[in-house]
Amino acid sequence: MEYTLREMMTVVAAREIKNDDIVFCGTGISMLAAMAAKSINAPDCVIFFETGAIDAALEEIPMAVADSRVMYHTASSGGLLDAFATMQNPTTGQKVIGILGAAQIDIFGNLNSTVIGDYFSPKTRFSGSGGGCDVASFVPRSMIFMQHEKRKFVKTLDYLTSPGHLDGPDGRRKAGLPAGGPELVITNMAVMRFDDTTKEMYLDGVYPGIEPEAVLEQMQFSVDISRAREVMPPSADELNILRDKCDPQRLIL
Repeated sequence: MEYTLREMMTVVAAREIKNDDIVFCGTGISMLAAMAAKSINAPDCVIFFETGAIDAALEEIPMAVADSRVMYHTASSGGLLDAFATMQNPTTGQKVIGILGAAQIDIFGNLNSTVIGDYFSPKTRFSGSGGGCDVASFVPRSMIFMQHEKRKFVKTLDYLTSPGHLDGPDGRRKAGLPAGGPELVITNMAVMRFDDTTKEMYLDGVYPGIEPEAVLEQMQFSVDISRAREVMPPSADELNILRDKCDPQRLIL
C-alpha cells in the first residue's frame, strides 16, 4: 500500500511503545502515535496528558491536550500536578515514555523550542517549554519528532529548552538529573538513536528509497551511518487502523 511520510513517522513511533508503557504525549502526531500504538501493538499501554487526564477512551482524536475529549471515560481526571506526579512516582515513573518535538536538536538530543536567534532579540520566538523540559528531565525514556532539515539539526542550539544527554555520557548526572534521556529521533527521512557509550546520535534506519548520505546532507553535524538499515514500511493493517480508526477525518494525517 502507498503511504505518506507522516503515516510512516506515526507508525514508527507507535511500534516503539510497549504494552506496559505509560505514554505522556502532547498534541498532533504524538497523540496520534500513542492512539495507534494502543490499537495496533500495545493495547494495555496507558496514555496521559499534562491536563491531568489519565487513560482516556480516546474514541475520537482530540485536537489538543485541553480538548474535552481527552477526559472521556478516563481512569482518573486530575490536573497538572497529578500528571507530573505520575512522571516522578517511584512505581509508575520508570514506565513512562515521553513524546516530544522541537525547533532545533543537537547531537546529544538537547532541544530548543524557545527562540531562533538571540534570546532578547530573536528572529523567531516560540511558545517555549510547556511541559517539555519536565518530560525531558524526569522521564526515563523519550522519543522526539523532527522534520529532517539542516536548520533543525544544528551544531549548537540557539537556546537550551529541554535537556537530552547534555554534553555526553556523564552530562545528566553532573546536572543532577536522573538517568535516561532521549532514545530515538523520528524524522520524515529516518530514525536516529543514541549510542550507549558516547550518547551521540547515530543513524539507525532510513525509510525506503532514502540513502544514508541524503540524511547527512540535511544535518549540520555528522553522525555514524554504519549501523543504518532500511525501516520496515507500514503494513496494510497498520495503515487501515491508523486511517480508519484513529484519524478517519484526517485531522492529523
